[in-house]
Amino acid sequence: MVLKIALISDHASPLAAPGSIDCGGQNVYVAQLACQLAKLGYEVDVFTRRDCTSHKQVVHWQRNIRVINVPAGPANYVPKERILPYMNEFADFMTNFARRRKISYDVVHANFFMSGIVAEQFKRAMDVPYVITFHALGLVRRLSQGAADGFPEERSAIEQRLMRNADRIIAECPQDRLDMEQLYGADPARIDIVPCGFNPEELWPLRKQARRRLGLPANEFVVLQLGRMVPRKGVDNVIESMAVLRDRHGIDARLLVVGGEAPQGGLDSPELQRLMALSASLGLRHRTDFVGQKARGELRAYYSAADVFVTTPWYEPFGITPLEAMACATPVVGAAVGGIKTTVLEGVTGYLVPPKQPRALADRLALLHRNPAHARQLGEEGWRHAHRLYTWHSVAERIAAVYEKVVDDTRTEIALPYRLQANAQFSQLN
Repeated sequence: MVLKIALISDHASPLAAPGSIDCGGQNVYVAQLACQLAKLGYEVDVFTRRDCTSHKQVVHWQRNIRVINVPAGPANYVPKERILPYMNEFADFMTNFARRRKISYDVVHANFFMSGIVAEQFKRAMDVPYVITFHALGLVRRLSQGAADGFPEERSAIEQRLMRNADRIIAECPQDRLDMEQLYGADPARIDIVPCGFNPEELWPLRKQARRRLGLPANEFVVLQLGRMVPRKGVDNVIESMAVLRDRHGIDARLLVVGGEAPQGGLDSPELQRLMALSASLGLRHRTDFVGQKARGELRAYYSAADVFVTTPWYEPFGITPLEAMACATPVVGAAVGGIKTTVLEGVTGYLVPPKQPRALADRLALLHRNPAHARQLGEEGWRHAHRLYTWHSVAERIAAVYEKVVDDTRTEIALPYRLQANAQFSQLN
């Protein structure tokens, strides 16, 4: 029987532009998971908050996939830190949508804690089991960001409740599960570890063509930073490391910075302005290219053109971009946090460095610059490692197995009282 799946992604639409504000790994996760589940034969509805008046309520996105833009709160961008008050409205709409259209979902997959609130209410109303991927944890975020964390205080209590009530929890890496166990008291027996992935139909190596396409000299040492322009991503650390690389090691590299939301009223975001000012103050204005947002189809060229991909966030629940770089046979230097310290194999596919330490990062970049054969070897092994463990197809198969188990367990629970009653009646007759 074909299962019908409801994915809830409160603030992260699979249709959002890569690199735009609040658009990151969760958007990629939901989009790729939906596509691969559909290829496996599942029917998928993705529920996400409507943040633009031009969005249709129901978008038939791909075969067996619909995106439902939920009218919850104003139909414009609202920072994810401020959308918690609209989750009851979201849940009411989703319940009414399923009832009006007589849709029977077999399982709901909530993405992020606010989506978990919706799934919890939907389960009470419709008796549908749910699994949850948190993507980030409030207590971990608070430890990393302190007062800069803008989420409401009740977030951690909500997450703890969801860990108790969800039918299954999907952790993205061992560190994710360990944080749930140690900080929230989650039961490890109810947690499945399933990583994120990459799509080999989108990403593969094409170094020479990529350099020509981007207008980069063949022999220039190019470092790539790709992702959202928010403080916790540590882009400033990467910029500072380029100055150390120049001053300490005598290497005048080029940094490509991909990402950042579209300018509003002709102005870049405050964070992007800060990063550009930092680059200028370090004398790197002409060696740092802030290229802005790029469509998914363009990312392959940037990953492939780079000599090394760098990502040094303060914390990272998983980190999809290192996998995407490895899929393009590019070595990775990443911060030893979250999922990055699992996906990047030290000295095999790249190197790990502490966050907020530009000198340590610069030392590793210098090593790769001076040993191009070693860098190529890291990239080739990264390509093999990514294909061996992290394609979205294999990720979707593992998540589908979690769905199937939850559905089977639910059916067993429903059938058990009837079975016990039948056994009792049979005993009385005999």
